[in-house]
This record gives sequence, structure tokens and C-alpha cells, in this order.
Amino acid sequence: MDYRRRFAIISSHLRPVALRSRPGLSPLPASNCPSISDERERLNDGDKNSSKRDCVFCKIIRGESPAFTLYEDEKCLCILDSKPLTPGHCLIIPRSHYSSLETTPPPVVAAMCSKAPFIGGAIMRATSSDSFNLLINNGAAAGQVIFHTHIHIIPRKESDCLWTSESIRRSRLNFDGEAYQFVERVRAEMLPSNTSEEIKGQESGLS
Repeated sequence: MDYRRRFAIISSHLRPVALRSRPGLSPLPASNCPSISDERERLNDGDKNSSKRDCVFCKIIRGESPAFTLYEDEKCLCILDSKPLTPGHCLIIPRSHYSSLETTPPPVVAAMCSKAPFIGGAIMRATSSDSFNLLINNGAAAGQVIFHTHIHIIPRKESDCLWTSESIRRSRLNFDGEAYQFVERVRAEMLPSNTSEEIKGQESGLS
């Protein structure tokens, strides 16, 4: 299976589709998100405030679209994926709209991640799985299709052959000058002068 086929499998389940509602499912509190489902179209238009269509996750949060909700609190909720890779595949999503992980405020990321062991454990027991993948597709090249930050919890069983890449031989890291230069470049990007604007953007998202 080539990389195009693997990418299609990973990304296809994220395309916005109507979800079946659960009897008695109550609407969720309103979201303050700007409803963006295609970040690439938005950026190509050159207008960051415009939107081609509503964000599917924000519709769910506003109660405009149905979903099977497994967990919810004041910062995030967990829903079943509409096209699961395995039974029990679910998504943790923040109530507020953030198009990418780097634009999501650290407290929101922490709130989402802190629920992963609790929800993941329940999913494993309910599906009789012994493991799960915790996955974030951040950016189009990484397979992100819905541009509203979310974390995948994907239950796994031994020899399920879900990821073809698990059988690919990995090369060793060379402890050479090239690796050293890369480390220095990353460290430079983490300096306060380079991260101050990003932090300001995250703080404004919490206000």
C-alpha cells in the first residue's frame, strides 16, 4: 500500500458528514468559534474572518448537528468519530474554536490531554482492546481535514494491522554535525523573541 492510499485511509474518516443522533441527546452549550471547516480555502481567500462553510465540530457543540457524546465538561467534550478506523475511535475537541494545535492555548491543550487516560481506559475496556493510539493531525500535510483542534483516541488490538507504517524499518539517528545544527535551529525557535507573538495569540484566544 503506497503513501497516497495510507493518507486516504487516515483522512477519509474526518470528512464532515451527518452523524446519527442518540435518543434523548441534549444540545450542547453554544460555541464562540468562527465556524471554519476549510482553513486552506479561508487563507486562499485572503480574509481570515471569512468562512466558506461552518465548522462541523462547532455545529455539534452548538447543538446544530447530532453526535454520540461520550464525555463533556466546561472546556472540552469527547465524541465518537463518524468514520472510525477501529470500533470506539473517538475525538476529544475543545468547546472554543482553534484551527491548529499551536494556536490552542496551553490550558486548553492540558485540559484535553488530561482526559485522555480516563477516556482511553474506558474505551479500551468497552472494546476489549489492550492499547490505544493518541493522535493529532496538525496541518494539511499531516492529514488534518477539519481545522478545529482535536485529539484522536484509537483503540488497538494486537496484529490489527491498522498502520502499515508500523512495519517500515526506521533508520537510526546519526549523531553528526547535521543533527547538532538541527537541534540548534529548534532551540533558537524556542527563544522568547520567537515565541512571544505566539504566546500573545494564545492568550488572546482565552480572553
